[in-house]
Amino acid sequence: MTAWLEQARYALERGDRSRSFTAENPTAAPGDGGRASSILGAGRKGAPCITIPAGGTVTLAEAAGAGEIRHIWCTVTHHTEAVGFVLRDLVLRAYWDGSDTPSAEVPLGDLFCNGNGQRSLVTSSQVVVAPTSGMNAYFRMPFRDGARITIENQHPVDVEGFFYQIDWIEIPDPATVSPLRFHAEFRRENPTRLAHDYALVDDIVGRGVFLGSYLTIVALERYWWGEGEMKFFIDGDTDHPTICGTGTEDYYGGAWAFQDRLSSETEPEVLTFSAPYVGYPMYVTRDQSHQAVYATAMAPAHGMYRWHEPDPIYFHHDLRVTLQQIGQVGPDLVERADDVSSVAYWYQESVGNTGHPFPSRDQRRPR
Repeated sequence: MTAWLEQARYALERGDRSRSFTAENPTAAPGDGGRASSILGAGRKGAPCITIPAGGTVTLAEAAGAGEIRHIWCTVTHHTEAVGFVLRDLVLRAYWDGSDTPSAEVPLGDLFCNGNGQRSLVTSSQVVVAPTSGMNAYFRMPFRDGARITIENQHPVDVEGFFYQIDWIEIPDPATVSPLRFHAEFRRENPTRLAHDYALVDDIVGRGVFLGSYLTIVALERYWWGEGEMKFFIDGDTDHPTICGTGTEDYYGGAWAFQDRLSSETEPEVLTFSAPYVGYPMYVTRDQSHQAVYATAMAPAHGMYRWHEPDPIYFHHDLRVTLQQIGQVGPDLVERADDVSSVAYWYQESVGNTGHPFPSRDQRRPR
């Protein structure tokens, strides 16, 4: 609390102003919120949400000058999911400092650690997804010369009932704003290639800090899938990384295949969990989407996250992050090919993306 109050004191002395983009105040203008009328009268919940037309892009936030986004909340009306995987079909993009190239480009669900087009509860320091799909992000997103956040609807129908609020700080002196810009990049390989490490990101050039990642794996083969090591190739590393983990579930804070007990006599129960910096919130073995006529069997789907707030990964020239696709059958380690997707989150002293092509809607469709 002391640190929070000290930050507040500094912000007040600097002259920061609190602002918010919503459906009722799309320009975040002072004193301009809640003006729309409803059957209850003026200023009584007249425009709480928007419709995003099929194939259309809507600007959710556009700020001039300097500032910092502190919180994004949004949700989508449930019935929209009955005609497809809306959480994969909506694409959020963020642009900083007048750039025409997005620094963040991610399917809406995956940005909030809800992969495979499915909902899951998340309770972490950076992302909180509450019942029922109230999606919150607390990534700090500074900018010195304008910011723009858009959402594109690649769904086959209009998305009605998209609710959102983007809270930010207007900062009078651009020189006091951090030079680091928020980046997020989505990738998918379906399936991965045998003995070829999956790259969460491999084209980062410059100086910055890696914040974390969200990973989904749909297991396409039997037996244990998570022996692959997460590797961080930092500042010129070539064949071997500076940082290398011991296994996939280990990197995401778990151990021993996320099992509740270790026993050869009983079937081990796999437990999900959600904590401030690490979590495994998704474990799905049956199709629970509105697409299923019956709850038919499916390849097990897994989703996990890690935030490097207490253990930051700094880079000064370049960064590449990869994951091995290695499993285990009995005592033997084996190369695997699974359906893998990810979001990498980082900050660096430049804007724009890495140049990696963003997957099309067909390429993102959940298995």
